[in-house]
Amino acid sequence: MATANPSKKLTVPEVCEELRISRSTFYDWRAKGRAPRCITLPNGSLRVRRADLDRWLNEREDLAA
Repeated sequence: MATANPSKKLTVPEVCEELRISRSTFYDWRAKGRAPRCITLPNGSLRVRRADLDRWLNEREDLAA
């Protein structure tokens, strides 16, 4: 997936909207080590690099048999 700005940092709500999941699902995946790589800001907020989200999605892509 080619992206115009791979260094853009997405908020948790933006990631959840794109994946069509709830915040609780995102945090559940994070607790289980299944979420995309996150950056923790000094105030505790999380960000996900666009490139990391794209990589994470590509790693989960099934190939048609």
